[in-house]
Amino acid sequence: MSTDKMILYYNPMSRGRTVHWMLEEVNASYETKLLKWETNDQKSLEYLKLNPMGKIPTFVHNDIVITEVPAIIAYLADIFPAAGLAPALQSPERGAYYRWLFFAAANIEPAMFDLKHPRANSPSSGQLGHGNTHDVVNTLDQTLSKGYLCGDRFSAADLFMAASVHWWLFTKVLEARPAFEKYVALCQDRPAFRSHMTKTGSFRG
Repeated sequence: MSTDKMILYYNPMSRGRTVHWMLEEVNASYETKLLKWETNDQKSLEYLKLNPMGKIPTFVHNDIVITEVPAIIAYLADIFPAAGLAPALQSPERGAYYRWLFFAAANIEPAMFDLKHPRANSPSSGQLGHGNTHDVVNTLDQTLSKGYLCGDRFSAADLFMAASVHWWLFTKVLEARPAFEKYVALCQDRPAFRSHMTKTGSFRG
């Protein structure tokens, strides 16, 4: 892929950090374009042509435009198979890979917002796509206490899960249970994560 052009439109204080980590994991050759919050770059006409939602990040690979962090991560795992971040299609671990990647994408953030901003008249768990916040947190605890999500190897699902859990621990919305902290530390103990942090810096806080 030496002739491919990859561009990540991001800001260090955005979900784009997760994609940046993934790009380091697959050892991609890429460039970054910084979008500044203070000048509302994400709402510029040029950027809205790429991402009509005006959200950060957006990833461009040649003529392919991808938005939504889990979609970008899954895409990168597939086009860089040598990185070994996605189980083979016929592998028994492929189901767990899909399960936990989409669990993290669909359930964690809504559950955390329910914790951060409780609703006066909360719908029943059956009406909420993520179900019950208590169940989401306990499912995370039970699952992450076992280590990696797809057998004994780190995967793109772990990257996305660890980034999500780390953010909500950092913001102190998610209770700092031992399983969460141990899992995040396990997933971050990687050369690519350290390279990512060197290039992007730590969260402000």
